[in-house]
Amino acid sequence: MAHKEPASQTESAAPKSEAAAAAPSSATQSPQQKGNLYSVAQAQLEKAARAMNLSHDVYTILSQPKNELIVHFPVRMDNGDYQLFKGYRVQHNNVLGPYKGGIRFHEDVSLDELKGLAAAMTWKCALHDIPFGGAKGGIKFSPRLHSKSELERITRRYTSALGNNIGPDVDIPAPDVGTNAQIMVWIMDTFMNVVGASEKQSVRQVVTGKTIACGGSYGRETATGQGLVHCVTEWAKDRHFNLNGCSFILQGFGNVGSHAAKILSRMGASLVAVGDYKAYIANPEGINPYKLSEHVTATGSVDGYRGATAIGREEFFSMEADLAIPAALELEIGEKEARSLRVKVVVEGANGPTYPEAEQILFDRGIDVLPDILVNSGGVAVSYYEWLQNKRSERWDLEEVETRLEKRMKKTYGMVRDLAHERKLDFRTAAYIIGLERISVAYNERGIFP
Repeated sequence: MAHKEPASQTESAAPKSEAAAAAPSSATQSPQQKGNLYSVAQAQLEKAARAMNLSHDVYTILSQPKNELIVHFPVRMDNGDYQLFKGYRVQHNNVLGPYKGGIRFHEDVSLDELKGLAAAMTWKCALHDIPFGGAKGGIKFSPRLHSKSELERITRRYTSALGNNIGPDVDIPAPDVGTNAQIMVWIMDTFMNVVGASEKQSVRQVVTGKTIACGGSYGRETATGQGLVHCVTEWAKDRHFNLNGCSFILQGFGNVGSHAAKILSRMGASLVAVGDYKAYIANPEGINPYKLSEHVTATGSVDGYRGATAIGREEFFSMEADLAIPAALELEIGEKEARSLRVKVVVEGANGPTYPEAEQILFDRGIDVLPDILVNSGGVAVSYYEWLQNKRSERWDLEEVETRLEKRMKKTYGMVRDLAHERKLDFRTAAYIIGLERISVAYNERGIFP
């Protein structure tokens, strides 16, 4: 049964199993070195609320999630033993529509991390005028230490434990760090088999980011990286900057980073350094993202790629390039990194990669920051398209999906840019204000029941 914690309560550090403790962290800094993502999210909300004079009542409502669910569930391992897993689902706000947000499988998952990420989903959907609210979920474990059959059982037990707290018109999960289309299909299938037989085929949209064969949308896999590139293209147009021949550094070579790198390379940009949970590598002459992708698929990391030289984290953040794309985990760019970066713009492919203090340093140095709730929102935009296709029993072709995505990303970018220039704001605050105004209007019109 799901347990709902009081919204003000935070999670204490739980001991890891021996296997989990031995796993390499996929973050480039340990959790102890990082700050609290929820506190960072609160600071960003407060800054925007002051800038727009948001009503105290609406601010109070948005300051905490509506629901924080914690579930513990046993799963049989391949050797016959049982292991207890801890799962979460944070539902931040649903005033604009059903909760929407990814599910993360990672050994450092925590309640406060998911609270910060769920809040970001609320702002992201509101910014794009997508009729969804914000949520985030996850399981605290390292998926790299488990077989495919164990991952399936873990996923299905987690879905069963969440029960009717998720649903196609209630809360709609999607892939995130450590999860993929196959895991979404397992969630969908589990959910379909616990609802009534007459409803089984009408709940396919309980998750998005599925495989094409099981109801997914064309263009969903590349959507977040493609949306990122649309923002970069608009930024370059505004700055009269030629992307053909430019250079970029990339932290994180998962779904977002790898697709963004491939798309940028086709536009003539050169990837000169890249890092992941295990290593950083560089080649001033350029790294082929397609060959690197083949290496990562075969080995699980950029480590050992022959087309580049191993470097340290500090050297990565001090490399000269035109663009820096953090596309790994949250809170990777602190004050030290902000002072070291030698780029023209930071493009946030990851959720919450930059500390507020670091962003101020970048602003003072004249380095633009394109914020996460704008840059990486292509994923939720195409998730919305997938949800619509499932509800309508339709299948849109790739061209239609990509055309809709490009129009939405560029329109929203223009709104953020114009507001930032008009009111002399940074892009993040401008993006927050647009989303918060839409939420505020909904609360003012609907009121609070009873």
